[in-house]
Amino acid sequence: MNAASTLHDLRRSFEGRRVLLTGHTGFKGGWMALWLRRLGAQVVGVSLPPESERGFFNATRLEQLIDHRIADIRQSAAFADAVRDVDADLVVHMAAQALVRKSYEDPLDTYLTNVIGTAAVLEAARRMNSLKGALVVTSDKCYENREWVWGYRENDRMGGADPYSSSKGCAELLVSANRRSILYASHCPQLASARAGNVFGGGDWSKDRLIPDIVKSAIAGTPVVIRNPGSIRPWQHVLEPVHGYLLLCARLLNGDRGFADGWNFGPDAESVADVETVADCFRRAWGPETLKFEFGRSKDAPHEAGVLRLDSTKARTQLGWKPRLSLEEAVKLTADWHKAAIGGAGMRQASELQIAAYELKVSAGRVG
Repeated sequence: MNAASTLHDLRRSFEGRRVLLTGHTGFKGGWMALWLRRLGAQVVGVSLPPESERGFFNATRLEQLIDHRIADIRQSAAFADAVRDVDADLVVHMAAQALVRKSYEDPLDTYLTNVIGTAAVLEAARRMNSLKGALVVTSDKCYENREWVWGYRENDRMGGADPYSSSKGCAELLVSANRRSILYASHCPQLASARAGNVFGGGDWSKDRLIPDIVKSAIAGTPVVIRNPGSIRPWQHVLEPVHGYLLLCARLLNGDRGFADGWNFGPDAESVADVETVADCFRRAWGPETLKFEFGRSKDAPHEAGVLRLDSTKARTQLGWKPRLSLEEAVKLTADWHKAAIGGAGMRQASELQIAAYELKVSAGRVG
């Protein structure tokens, strides 16, 4: 299947489909919701209220495009009530406590959200008569990190040395158990999970994340404190994994049972870079004269993995997915989005233009 036909098939797979999406008020979930609407899906979004007034959800006025509902996945009964009238074809679960440092501050809430919350979503999903498939989005940090220089594959051991990482490993085990027991029969909806790298892009204002911290400092005119400049991560623009999720969900909707499994959607080798390299790349894209960096690691900083890579061979060979953006392009898209937002541009249109440009890259089969 070539790239152009893949985009055509995506539109055909999602047109008129009913999709329940959790976490739509967040950064990554917001991009997913906007792209699903662009493909013609009917989206019911269930999430907590947006944390940032400047975030993607508010900036793009997503509330006007989808059925927007507020509910907490940690409260299973309340969540079930919120979606009782929803009979979706597809469930995409993206709601999460997504920050490593926050997981040290409140480990109980991290496990409640990422493990018990996932169980609550799956319980609600399996009661939907029309459900064809469900996708649970976890994290590259779900793997037992051994500081390997090669990428983790889907059959590597789940684990984690911090509350966030281990909660994502637990979520993966939960998904696997559901797939092998409750949803094992041929007539059951298909259940898959997806793991991406360090995702960035327009509309992310999360605390203690590299690029949001840089943007905040650039706006305030203060030096950027760069923690752990030598840490290596698989960096990628949000459109890269979201495109992978859509390709995978299309397979689930179309009844391709071999795709109910775990999947990695990581960047090319050149985008696996240390923190200092990415920070310098963003400074060039934003304007070096306006950004100053201070490098260092605080003595009381919690443990975070030093090296983390993903092997996405499976997604490349079986889904036809591959990264389309170089690191420089990905960083520039992010800088351009935030500059446009600061300048008062209409961010729904600006975001849709970035999706459209990405789709053209997919159609052309280009990288970089």
